[in-house]
Amino acid sequence: MKQYPIWNRVTSCIYKGGKSYGVKERGEVEVLVGTSSRNSYKFLDHKTTCKIFEDGSREFRFYVDDQLIKRAVMPKGKAPEIRRFYSSWFVAKSD
Repeated sequence: MKQYPIWNRVTSCIYKGGKSYGVKERGEVEVLVGTSSRNSYKFLDHKTTCKIFEDGSREFRFYVDDQLIKRAVMPKGKAPEIRRFYSSWFVAKSD
């Protein structure tokens, strides 16, 4: 099994078990909502990125609709330091 810095696990009511896949540098997902594949409308985009620095440390970022939500810096050989960028207004905000 290959090693990827970003690993996505997906669970859904249509799967008996979870599905998963790895990403090297950037993973983007467009979420559509509606009644079918032909009658669907864009709901949101989310992406996860990974940048590897010369010293071996890594930076991960998670965005929703191009807004940075969470960032993790992982020094080589250490656990990540995670910082949230959203506030309660972002989570509770409705259109």
